[in-house]
Amino acid sequence: MTQHNETWNILVVDDEENIRLAIERILNKIGCQVFKAADGHEALQVVESKEMALIILDLKMPGMDGLEVQRRIREIDENVLVIIITGYATIETAIEAMRQGAYDFIPKPFETDHLRFVVRRALKIFDLQREREHLEEERRKTLFDLSTEKSRTRTIMEALPNGVMVTNHQGQIVLMNQAVKDQFDLNDNCSIGNYIQDYIEDPGLCNFVQQTIQQAGCQSDEIPNYELEGANDTYLLVEARPILGEEGNYLGSVFIFVDISAIKQLDLLKSEFVAKVSHELRSPLSTIHEQMALVIQDMLEQASSGRDHQILSRAQEKTKGLISLVEDLLDLSRLEAGAAFHEIQPVKIDVLLDEIVQSLESQAQHNRQNLKLTKKEREYPPVEADKKALESIFNNLIGNALKYTPEGGDIEVILQTLADGLEIKVQDNGFGISEQDQERIFERFYRVKDDKTRFIGGTGLGLPIVKGILDDLNGSISVESELDKGSTFIVKLPAEDKLT
Repeated sequence: MTQHNETWNILVVDDEENIRLAIERILNKIGCQVFKAADGHEALQVVESKEMALIILDLKMPGMDGLEVQRRIREIDENVLVIIITGYATIETAIEAMRQGAYDFIPKPFETDHLRFVVRRALKIFDLQREREHLEEERRKTLFDLSTEKSRTRTIMEALPNGVMVTNHQGQIVLMNQAVKDQFDLNDNCSIGNYIQDYIEDPGLCNFVQQTIQQAGCQSDEIPNYELEGANDTYLLVEARPILGEEGNYLGSVFIFVDISAIKQLDLLKSEFVAKVSHELRSPLSTIHEQMALVIQDMLEQASSGRDHQILSRAQEKTKGLISLVEDLLDLSRLEAGAAFHEIQPVKIDVLLDEIVQSLESQAQHNRQNLKLTKKEREYPPVEADKKALESIFNNLIGNALKYTPEGGDIEVILQTLADGLEIKVQDNGFGISEQDQERIFERFYRVKDDKTRFIGGTGLGLPIVKGILDDLNGSISVESELDKGSTFIVKLPAEDKLT
């Protein structure tokens, strides 16, 4: 028997003192704390004051007999083990005591080894009972803690202003707070356990959830997000966070729905303001530019001062830059409003690139540059898009290549088909772009400035506009560049039958 971490309390109840002392000596040797009582009343007092692991009880005692003592002890502690000590003449009474709950009985006179065996067996039962009670208490405590933690978590979730939705590793929703239900006008009593499409009819959101599950194991600092419309003309931004176990296994995801309606409204007001101001500036600037052109022409005809001509030419150049900025701001505001280009039609991209290259040929010749279009195939599928949008893309890219390539440089536009659409490369051997600048060139108003490019004019809006248009067309743009060796901008467009 394994040693218990506490001393066992054992009560010996017998009217014979020599029996009490003999049992005490035997049990002290096996690590027991022995208490003694000469009759039933004294025994009950001991039981009421101390917790006993075991009681060794004589049946035949003056006054209150053993059966009555056992019954009274059970009223105080129903789990205490009782071993009856009895003479051979009272075996039937001992059996009756066992029927009433006694654990075992020992006949008088008893042998030392037999007494130790029965006591040790009883103490093992007592330890098992104690361990069972301890485990049961721990289970109740764990369940209570779990219940409390669930209640606390639910209370926190319900108090959050943002919508929160939790899915398991299969994509089934296991938790959602009231804010989500309000954002999508769901029934307050709607059950959980289904997939996202059973609650919110938005194919884009369903794809976003599916991609989050598929990419859960990928390590990335970027938090994926998705925008969609909620109920009552609201706009929501959804951010996804995977839930990983201790071993890195995917357990599910948390989706946070943030109401960005106010931000959208602010962006709309900002775009409207920019569009209004730009529109109001364009007409007077154009008039000033044209009048300067006339004045310069008159000065040339009248052979006026070269200094005056230089001043006016510089003013005309600055006016032209302002007009370009205004045009870019108007394009940007239309793009943000979702109304930039709506005349969708099949466009032959090879024909369009021919026209753009021809229109820029004179500028290339003026800069003593070589500009050419290379076509890899004879036939190209059309692109379903607004022609003006595509013109804006390639005018910007080829125009930039001309500006950032020195005299004598080469600019090549390469068109070829891909399995899922078209690829157009605008390649030059100009100044190139550093790795640090490559990360920012698609930011608004960002311009590459160094000793070679600081005198080149521009608004810093051309590439952001190009990227915005391509995003709307389900296309993409990337750049490969090396300082002093040139740059290649790679545009990918879906062909007509690939567009969604």
